[in-house]
Amino acid sequence: MTKHNNLDINGWIILDKPEGLSSNQVLRKIQYELKAKKAGHIGTLDPFASGVLPLAFGEATKLIPYLENGDKTYEFELEFGTSTTTDDTEGEILSTSNIIPSLEEIKEITPQFIGKITQIPPKYSAIHINGQRAYTLAREGKDFKIPERKITITSLILKSYQKDLKKALFEVTCSKGTYVRTLGSDIAKSLNTVGHLSSLRRTKNAKFDLSHTILLDNLKNMLYKNGGANPVLPVETFLCDITVIALTKTEALKLKNGQAIDSKGLPPQDRPYACCLENKLIALCEVKENHLLPIRVFNH
Repeated sequence: MTKHNNLDINGWIILDKPEGLSSNQVLRKIQYELKAKKAGHIGTLDPFASGVLPLAFGEATKLIPYLENGDKTYEFELEFGTSTTTDDTEGEILSTSNIIPSLEEIKEITPQFIGKITQIPPKYSAIHINGQRAYTLAREGKDFKIPERKITITSLILKSYQKDLKKALFEVTCSKGTYVRTLGSDIAKSLNTVGHLSSLRRTKNAKFDLSHTILLDNLKNMLYKNGGANPVLPVETFLCDITVIALTKTEALKLKNGQAIDSKGLPPQDRPYACCLENKLIALCEVKENHLLPIRVFNH
């Protein structure tokens, strides 16, 4: 990152990522435009995919670990009859089949993919294998195996089917770590055929959904055509399920200095408490021995 990026930008931009760019490319592009010192994102989207990509800047990046494990919802179009090396439109054709399932056959197998299931992620993925990305090894033609992983599919709905076009549109809600490309391929295999994703769009990422998003082109217009309007949402915007505790100025100062304050009778819990002064996030805290102890302090 160049010296051009030197401002303390704190907050969120929930982007509707366009197809054709990686999540990191989009993040770095916007980070550069904002001149933001620090940035991160929640939930990687393949270049092939579009949809909800939460971008965190500055102090908001401290919230990423508490928000990134939520379920995600996608719409994906599965095209039967052709498999590819990447399980989407970006790969080379791997195999073909003349078997195109009926609507009834698709409806019949859909329930078997709901619940706790196992997946073997695609070789063209960002998973690390002995210190190298799987997609790097795949492009080099190296032989390797990816261990299966357990995931949870909360729902899988067939929204439409055009048999003449060999295309089925699904909506899936799934746990972190699910590869929707693999899900599509596995659905096709269960129907004794092959398939690949012809489109993939994330409509929800934890508590972030399309209603929160801004298009990349609209973002550029906000930055350059509307008098430099600030598109960054406050750090506190997406505290989501984190319980918020109101602080006095004295308590806020103590937490900022790393000191504990009285727990106010609050019980210990798995998730941290968000301690705020006048709606501004001061610290994430945990309860220990009747005290609130700061585990993340925010300087904004």
